[in-house]
Amino acid sequence: MNDEELLYLLALVHTPNIGDVHSRTLLQHFHSAKDIFSAPSSRLEKMDGIGTIRAKSIKQFSDFKKCEREIKFIRKEKIIPLCWNSPDYPRRLTHCHDAPVLLFYKGTVDLNEDKFISIVGTRNNTSYGKKFCEKLLNEISCYNAVVVSGLAYGIDSIVHKICVASHIPTIGVLAHGLDRIYPDSNRGLAMDMVACGGLITPFRSGTTPEKQHFPNRNRITAGICDALIVIETGMKGGSLITARLASDYHKEIFALPGKFDEEKSSGCNHLIKTNQASLITSADDIIEALQWKKEKKESGESSLQKSLFPKLEPNEMKLMDILKENKMSDIDSLMYASNLSYGTIASALLNLELNGLVRSLPGKSYALVS
Repeated sequence: MNDEELLYLLALVHTPNIGDVHSRTLLQHFHSAKDIFSAPSSRLEKMDGIGTIRAKSIKQFSDFKKCEREIKFIRKEKIIPLCWNSPDYPRRLTHCHDAPVLLFYKGTVDLNEDKFISIVGTRNNTSYGKKFCEKLLNEISCYNAVVVSGLAYGIDSIVHKICVASHIPTIGVLAHGLDRIYPDSNRGLAMDMVACGGLITPFRSGTTPEKQHFPNRNRITAGICDALIVIETGMKGGSLITARLASDYHKEIFALPGKFDEEKSSGCNHLIKTNQASLITSADDIIEALQWKKEKKESGESSLQKSLFPKLEPNEMKLMDILKENKMSDIDSLMYASNLSYGTIASALLNLELNGLVRSLPGKSYALVS
């Protein structure tokens, strides 16, 4: 996409009163986004759904300087802008009536790979949810599937971390711009994901993770996949909203059952009970429903199984020794005590956490698993 067309696309999606649905209508009618802004008001007003107010908003848009600054950020950070009518835009999303007209992507994975699943769940997971994530991702590791989640605390982070450690391509859908990572504790993880997957968002730089932005994140998570798996959720929260959206988009939906009196399983149990989701106990349930075929040979012991019993690297041993002595340390203290770089420490801590040897605490602190 050349800079001129990107300039007018950015202007279009940030014009007041013009949302994704109206933007798509306009792009279908005109040859380019530039032609929309060049068209006379009388022509715009006559279009279905546009009318006088929206036509006036388009003609009065003047904040092109902000759009130019955004283009500089995009080019500097090697971000890929994807328009709704681009062949590289996720084709699964094009079937969703409210799909974003413009997406910002940073990563290495083709967004139109054959197999896409999304996994969502509570921010306050139990060991039961984590164990199932490990089992599920171990079982699908030989199918070349891309795994999508929201890079939040809890189930989302667990899914992404396991995928990175197991070399499963994984994509994080963000509720903010690509100039930041939320939560900040996932910054190192996000960098690893870009190398073996990607990050995607409908929001330009400078957009903060406000409450009203998460529904758009949920729509992409629900629409970009072939199947959505819900692992541990209560009766309120984003996971059930994402499941409802996935149903609207005619996706396969699965939920992990739990104990009848476990609050964190109440949402999953409700989805199953009301026939909004199929019960899942293993990857076989997904494989059968989506008719997946293996694309690479299994090598006996999977990469995830091997990662559970690691031979620690020298840097990891050094951090383990420091944590044994200090009980708990933040990253700054670990940098001072170990004389290692931030990136080296973040990578080592990620491996130690995935192997169940350390746990993350509030304030970017870490402690050994007792």
